[in-house]
Amino acid sequence: MSAPAATVVLDSPYSLSHDQIARFREQGFIKLKHVLSPATIEAYRREITGLVLKLNRQTKPMEERTTYEKAFLQIINLWRHSDKVKEFVFSRRLARIAAELLEVDGVRLYHDQALYKEPGGGITPWHADQYYWPLGTDRTITAWIPLQETPVELGPLTFAAKSQNLLSGRDIAISDESEAKLKRSLRDYAVVEEPFDLGEVSYHLGWTFHRASPNTSDRPREVMTIIYMDKDIPVIEPERKAHQGDYDAFLKPAPFGGVPDGPLTPVLYQR
Repeated sequence: MSAPAATVVLDSPYSLSHDQIARFREQGFIKLKHVLSPATIEAYRREITGLVLKLNRQTKPMEERTTYEKAFLQIINLWRHSDKVKEFVFSRRLARIAAELLEVDGVRLYHDQALYKEPGGGITPWHADQYYWPLGTDRTITAWIPLQETPVELGPLTFAAKSQNLLSGRDIAISDESEAKLKRSLRDYAVVEEPFDLGEVSYHLGWTFHRASPNTSDRPREVMTIIYMDKDIPVIEPERKAHQGDYDAFLKPAPFGGVPDGPLTPVLYQR
């Protein structure tokens, strides 16, 4: 697929049903088939992967890494390094789905992240993303976009259904501690670990607990993520070190109580 044709696909609407929106509201996540065509993914996969390899600074052997370092190679805000990746991250199609699932009038970009789980890469421990975000409501959502068909042996994202309402564990960073404590806290929740087809995309709320199994295959799990927030979400004063890091990296100088209307957080979709 040519770049112009791929861009048209990225800007075209995806039809969500009322039942799908209601299911997301109840479950805290949803997996959607055929969001992107294989040709569209292939039009951007090489550029994304090339940037991950270029920008990666992880050089330790796997056996010398921490649990977090074994989980994935994490590269943030690739859109700032490539106009082609910016086309992908700024997709109106993906952003519109986010807004409709959140049931808000529009969404801003918070940031993107490439999360590449290497062959032999370890678990991604149980955690909730919004632990890190100094934002004043729960109207936040992450699109998890595999760049290949993702069977269970590659370590697809796993969700604890309805866990967006669990208050216990919201004060724990992703770690061995979060894996152990949340495994106990989530024992009464349905855990959903399923393969992803090529073109299938999941969306989950910022407070939905999730994890990923190790990559036991001989090839990398290549995933791009895009994090969105309600366009009118307020910034809160940092309450922990992780909040301060995210405020400085993505939201500064937005005033506390104000909307994060800065150059790194543009509105990507508005009704």
